Amino acid sequence: MIRIMLVDDHVVVRTGLRLLLEGQANLEVVGDAADGDEAIRLAQQLKPDVVLMDLSMPHGKDGLTATAELKKLLPDTCVLILTMHDDDEYLFRSIHAGASGYVLKSAPHEELLTAIESVAQGNAYLYPTATKRLMNEYMERLKNGGDGSDSYETLSEREREILSWIAKGYSNKDIAENLIISVKTVETHKAHLMEKLGLRTRPDLVKYAVKKGLLNFDG
Repeated sequence: MIRIMLVDDHVVVRTGLRLLLEGQANLEVVGDAADGDEAIRLAQQLKPDVVLMDLSMPHGKDGLTATAELKKLLPDTCVLILTMHDDDEYLFRSIHAGASGYVLKSAPHEELLTAIESVAQGNAYLYPTATKRLMNEYMERLKNGGDGSDSYETLSEREREILSWIAKGYSNKDIAENLIISVKTVETHKAHLMEKLGLRTRPDLVKYAVKKGLLNFDG
């Protein structure tokens, strides 16, 4: 029996998931929460095998922060992200936060059930189109001479600092305010980062930072 906890700010979503999952002989929903703070408190009491975690919750901690904290408190509990965001940046940040899988809310019920069983067995699960896209990107990088990993040493200390801030989701304006520099200076450093690393978009920078272990969710 796989013990599951649901985390989503929409009551209708939690109710629908409960009905679906409790109709399976090997699944048991042991609790549900409406935000990240409640999820952390409840998970410590219930110690579920799998937590189905939404990402966007307007009140309390968001799904990424809650996932990172849950994995520190309950390393044996698997977190499966269930979200509407078909986005590489969210995907990579979820994996870095400690999630074992990532499934879209638009996925067929069968895919969600497969994902739950997969992560409960200690495996990772990504929805099929994400896996294909990541593999295509990886092959493209190899074709173009690698992923820029050897270029990290060429970055200045300030460029590395700004790369870390970008990867954590901060806007150029936020970075400028935190580092007490101008937005234009941040944009210039960002342009240099992309040129040195051979990257083209902000999500590319996030993926690179994840690979380099530059993200953390402390605090």
